[in-house]
Order: sequence, then C-alpha cells, then structure tokens
Amino acid sequence: MVRGKTQMRRIENATSRQVTFSKRRNGLLKKAFELSVLCDAEVALIIFSPRGKLHEFASSSMHETIERYRKHTKDVQSNNTPVVQNMQHLEHETATLAKKIELLEVSKRKLLGEGLGSCSITELQQIEQQLEKSVSTVRARKMQVFKEQIEQLKEKEKNLAADNAMLLAKYEVQPRQESPEDGGNITSTTETSENSDVETELFIGPPEKRFKRIMEK
Repeated sequence: MVRGKTQMRRIENATSRQVTFSKRRNGLLKKAFELSVLCDAEVALIIFSPRGKLHEFASSSMHETIERYRKHTKDVQSNNTPVVQNMQHLEHETATLAKKIELLEVSKRKLLGEGLGSCSITELQQIEQQLEKSVSTVRARKMQVFKEQIEQLKEKEKNLAADNAMLLAKYEVQPRQESPEDGGNITSTTETSENSDVETELFIGPPEKRFKRIMEK
C-alpha cells in the first residue's frame, strides 16, 4: 500500500501521538548516531517527550558539547555586538536626517509662498525678515560681481591700449629716403609738367587775330 502524505499538524489522538513520537524519536536518535560515525561529527541530541521525559544522545560528552556550544554562541554574540550597535546608530541617524529633510522642505515651501495658511503672525514676520535678508545678500553679491567684471574690463582695456601703443611705435611710418633714380624721375616729371602748361586765356575773335596775338607773345 502507498503511504499517504503526512500532514504537518498536531495529532489529536493521544495514542497515535505517542506511537508517532516513539517511532520518530528512535529514528532521530539513529540518524544522529549515523551522522557522528559516518562524518566524524560531534553530535549532541536532547529530546523531551510530551510528558517531560528526557531522551538524549551524545557522540562524546553531553556536558562538553553543551559548554562548547555556549562558548561558541557567546563569541558570536560578542562579535556581532559592534555590528548591531552600528546598525542601531545608522538607523537613528537615518531617522534624524529624514526629519531634518522634512523640516527643510516645509521651510522651503514657505519661503516660496506655499503652505502659509497655518502660519502665525510671528512665523510670517520671521519669513519676511529672512526673505529681506536673503534679498540684501543677493544684491550685495550682484554688486560685487558687477565690480569684478568692471575691473576685468578695465584691465582688458589697459592691456589693449598698451598693445596698440606698441604696434604704433613698431609700425610708425618713417620718411622715405629718395634714391638718385627717383630724384631724376621727379625732375623730369616736373619739367614735363612745366612744358605742358596749357594756355587757358579766353580769346574772342577770328582765328587770325588769335594766332597773331600768340606770335607777339
């Protein structure tokens, strides 16, 4: 016959419960013994029946195994104590920072003109004073920035003026020295200009009289 799946709940029938306890207790003691022999493990098993009867198994000494367990548990707890304390401190810090952030958010909304319905006259006066102080600080900083920019522009202007003066001194036009060839050309050009003067005197009359007058000159 196929055994059905045992439901993990308290057996209501006392006789069946006692029979099941005896069978599973013996099986558990057998498994503990096999584990200690096959795996060379130190095993200690303590069982109390529903009536309070003690059943135990120890591969070596129950007392030594219990003392070893207590020492190990104590060492683990002592090692974990700083970690636990640190975690508690971090949790406290996190809660404190979250509260501060919430207060800052509320203050920020009030400075922006939001959520002022629940503010008293004193709180409104404090917000007003804080805003006036902030505006004064912003204006002072703005004037300082303007002054710094003006000083920078003056410095740039000064540097540009110095560069300009240097360029003028470097590239100033000097009187060009005339060469002999240039002088000859200039003289020839002057003579040509003198010989090519045009008679511009106005004369009214027949051509013969005009030609006669020119000959007389």
